[in-house]
Amino acid sequence: QVPLVESGGGFVQAGGSLRLSCVASGRTFSSATMGWFRQTPGKERAFVGAISWTGGSTSYADDVKGRFTISRDNRKNTVYLQMNNLKPEDTAVYSCAVRGGYVFGPGIDKATFYNYWGQGTQVTVSA
Repeated sequence: QVPLVESGGGFVQAGGSLRLSCVASGRTFSSATMGWFRQTPGKERAFVGAISWTGGSTSYADDVKGRFTISRDNRKNTVYLQMNNLKPEDTAVYSCAVRGGYVFGPGIDKATFYNYWGQGTQVTVSA
């Protein structure tokens, strides 16, 4: 098990910013690809972005490119999601996910790629 705990969600007006954090337990964080997904009621999880174990590679969904940035600090076992210029359609529960084993490539935008998930944190953006 690799417990993941997200934080940083909240309520913000359109155009505002939030930074989400996800802290991982265990010793495998430095070899793990980390992903961020979001989900709204009645819909499947949607890929937001992912970052490789070194932080040298990232991937983003088209609808967040240029607004969201993923980073990580392996000394703190933490991955971040900086969200700028938020829109009401960004309202969702945001969850982080982990896939160990130095894998970053096809499939990182699929929920099935990841082994463990956090509980999620709510982000609400008002118009």
